[in-house]
Amino acid sequence: MPKDELAPILTEFDLWSERLTPECNLALFRDGSNTVLFDVGSGPDFIPTAGTIVDSLDGLGIAPEDVTHVVSTHAHPDHIWGLLDEFDDPLFYEAAYMMGRTEWDYWWNPETVNSIGDARAAFAVGAKRRMEAIEDAVMLFKDGDEILPGIVALASPGHTPGHMAFEVRQGSQAALIVGDAIGNHHVAFRKPSWKSGSDQDATTAVETRKMLFDRLTSEKILVIGFHLPGGGLGWVDRNGDSYRFVEA
Repeated sequence: MPKDELAPILTEFDLWSERLTPECNLALFRDGSNTVLFDVGSGPDFIPTAGTIVDSLDGLGIAPEDVTHVVSTHAHPDHIWGLLDEFDDPLFYEAAYMMGRTEWDYWWNPETVNSIGDARAAFAVGAKRRMEAIEDAVMLFKDGDEILPGIVALASPGHTPGHMAFEVRQGSQAALIVGDAIGNHHVAFRKPSWKSGSDQDATTAVETRKMLFDRLTSEKILVIGFHLPGGGLGWVDRNGDSYRFVEA
C-alpha cells in the first residue's frame, strides 16, 4: 500500500504500522429452534490470545452441545481451527456443519497445499484435517441458497476462493455477516479499492468489498464483521468513495 497515503489513516485510527491486534468476533444466531454459530474461531493452536469460544459461549449459558449448526464463512485458521477439541474430536458434536461448496472443494483439493504458497501452507494442512473430521456431517451449499430459515448465502470471494457472507433476515430486520470480506475498520473502509496482502485473490476481493459496501449502504443493513471493533456489530456510512464504520 502507498505509505504516504497509508500513514494518515493509521494516525487517524491510532494504529501502529508494525502490528495490528484486531478483534476476532463470532456471530451467534438463535431463533427459538436453531442455535447457529458462524465460524468457530481458532481454537488453542493458532495464537495464544484467541480460541476462547467455549468460555465465551458459557458466558451466554450455551454449551457446545447446544449448537445446532456451525456455518463457515471460509476455512482460514482463525475461523475454522476451533472445530476440534483437545482430543481432536469435533467440539460441537451435536451440530450440522455447513460450508460453501467452492470453499470446501478448494481446501479439500490435495494440490492446494502445494499451490497456496509457503506462508499459507499450514492453513491448507490445518483446514483439511478439520474438514476430514466433519466430512460425514457437512452440508454444502452455493451462492443464493437459503441454508436455514431466514439465512441466505452470498458469494463474497477474494479473501479465499469460496468465501461466503450471509444475510440474516427476520421481517424488516436484516444483518449481513461479512466474515473477512471486509477485513478491518480502517483501510478497508477508507480505501476499499486498495489491494490487501491478507486476501488470496486481492483483485477479486476489491470487487467483493465494493459490492458489499454498496449493499450495506443502499439497503441500510446492519453489518457483522469478524475483525471489526466493538464486537463487530455496526453500520456503514458512505462519503463518496470512502466509508466509515459506526459501532452499533
